[in-house]
Amino acid sequence: MSVLPLVFTSGWASGINAYAVVLLLGLFGLTGVSDDVPQTLQRPEVLIVAGVLFLCEAVADKVPYVDSMWDSVHTVVRPLAGAWVGALLAGHSGSLSDVAAGLVGGSTALASHTVKAGTRMAVNTSPEPFSNFVLSLAEDLGVGAIVSFAMFHPEAAAVIAAVLLVTGLVVLVFLISRIRRFLRRRAQRREERRLASRAP
Repeated sequence: MSVLPLVFTSGWASGINAYAVVLLLGLFGLTGVSDDVPQTLQRPEVLIVAGVLFLCEAVADKVPYVDSMWDSVHTVVRPLAGAWVGALLAGHSGSLSDVAAGLVGGSTALASHTVKAGTRMAVNTSPEPFSNFVLSLAEDLGVGAIVSFAMFHPEAAAVIAAVLLVTGLVVLVFLISRIRRFLRRRAQRREERRLASRAP
């Protein structure tokens, strides 16, 4: 069970930015900072692909509405990445079954992805574009800091990730009404444009 805190933390972080997690873990293993990183994550081709996709996400994530489209696509990608990383970490340590670690990593990633996607939809209801950039930057820095911290203090990092996840879910509950109003207004505008285009 010793690897469970790292699996949980990497799952939480994967739900926010899966490519950053793969890239960071791979670099930590490659540079010898940690012996807990499987060789698969240290492979050059894995690091290159993760780095390129991380740069793509870093740009897409800071543009209003593009970020929500990106999140929609990654509703499948992030939980799968969290499950994959969790299973690799467990298989490398031999202390937790691959299936259990995959379930922990994947479900945690799905929960944190839900918080991220919902929060982004709420932020997109605001007329100014700066909140997207600030929120995205905070997410990138937060993932980097917590994954790095988890390399040295996995239990403490897991506690922080759990607190952030629960806080995010609570905030999301309060934001749901705002998101619904936004979606209703957008549907109404589309309907008005459709009717206007039919008018002679």
